[in-house]
Amino acid sequence: MLRAPWDLAFTADPEEVAALRRIMRLHLGVWGLHEVGDDAQLCVSELVSNVITHVGPGTPVTLAVSMNGTYLRIEVHDPDTRALPTLNAAGPESEGGRGMAMVDALADRWGVQLQGDRKVTWCELATPLPSPTGHIESPGVLRAEALLGLYAATKLPCGSSQGRLSTAVAEEAVIDVIADFLHWLRAHGCDGDEVLDRAQVHFEAELSDSVP
Repeated sequence: MLRAPWDLAFTADPEEVAALRRIMRLHLGVWGLHEVGDDAQLCVSELVSNVITHVGPGTPVTLAVSMNGTYLRIEVHDPDTRALPTLNAAGPESEGGRGMAMVDALADRWGVQLQGDRKVTWCELATPLPSPTGHIESPGVLRAEALLGLYAATKLPCGSSQGRLSTAVAEEAVIDVIADFLHWLRAHGCDGDEVLDRAQVHFEAELSDSVP
C-alpha cells in the first residue's frame, strides 16, 4: 500500500484542532491504520495546542505526516525557535502543562528539531504493520515489487514520480504484466495456458515449503 508523506499548512487557532483531527482520522483510515487513529488524533491536538499556548494564536504552522519504517511520524512545524516544548510534571490543580506529558504517554518517542528559521516538534507511534509495506517481505515479493515499479514507470507521464504502488494500482499492473507476457509467449510459439499452469504449481509448492 502506498503511504505517501503528506503535509498541510494552516493557522494555529483553537477552531482548527477539530478539523485536523478529522483529517488525521480520514488519512489513517485510507492507510489502514485505524488502530493508532485515536492516539494519533490526540497527539495532533496536543502538539498544535502547544503551539497555540506557547507561540500564540494565528501562528503559521504545518502538519506533516509520514511513515518511518513501521512507525507513524507526526510533525508540527512552527517559526518560533525559542519556545521549545518541555515535559513538565503538572499537578492535579494545574490548568496547563499536560500537553507534552500526554504526547509522552501516547507516543513511543518524541522530540524537537531546530531547522534554521523553524522548529519541528515530532512524535512517532508504533503501528501493527509487520513491515513498512504491511506484509512479510519475501524474495519473491521484493522481486515482484521491483518489476511492477519499473513496469508502472513506463506508463507514467514523462517526469512524473511514484513511490510504492497502491494495492489497486499494483493489481492493475500485475494484470498488464501477465497479459503482456502471454502476448510474448504467443509470439514465440509457446502455450500460455501451460505456462500459467506451471507457474501456479510452482507458486503452490513455494507456499507449502514456507509453512512450518
